[in-house]
Amino acid sequence: MKKFPFFILSLIISLAIASCKSDESTWEKYADWREVNSEWLKEQEALTVDGNLFYEKVSPNYDQGNYVLVHWFNDREETKGNLSPFYTSTVDVKYIGRLYNDEPFDSSYNNTTYGDSIFRTKVNAVIAGWTTVLQQMHVGDSVEVIIPYQSAYGSSSSGTINPYSNLKFNIKLVNIPYWEVKP
Repeated sequence: MKKFPFFILSLIISLAIASCKSDESTWEKYADWREVNSEWLKEQEALTVDGNLFYEKVSPNYDQGNYVLVHWFNDREETKGNLSPFYTSTVDVKYIGRLYNDEPFDSSYNNTTYGDSIFRTKVNAVIAGWTTVLQQMHVGDSVEVIIPYQSAYGSSSSGTINPYSNLKFNIKLVNIPYWEVKP
């Protein structure tokens, strides 16, 4: 009976060591993928059209290390008086998500629960990059956003998304149901 706690402790330590080794193998396994994604992100950060940067780098005030690259498709002057979501808001969006090579991995265009192609979510219930960009948008805004892997799924995979994947989304903010009144 005295050996049982020792056995449990040994098992826990073995599992902890094994989990550390699997992180290293994930890092090594996706080395080429990380490199390609990193180079693509650098290209997007430097992309210019008519001498101007195509994407604007946007960081939330509460986490300056977190950023996304945003290209606005609409004239923001036309939507600046529209509602903008809070961190705790529920939003209705239309979107399509792609990997660095333009391979689609997700889309709202098959959803019908909340309306044609609408995905409803809380701003604080999605990946950090989405939270960042949604708080910058007004109802009616359409953007293309590049989300670095650190603000997406990091070193984890999700469905067909590999670890260390920088993501590209086209997002349209359609509505903010249950709008909260600003204090």
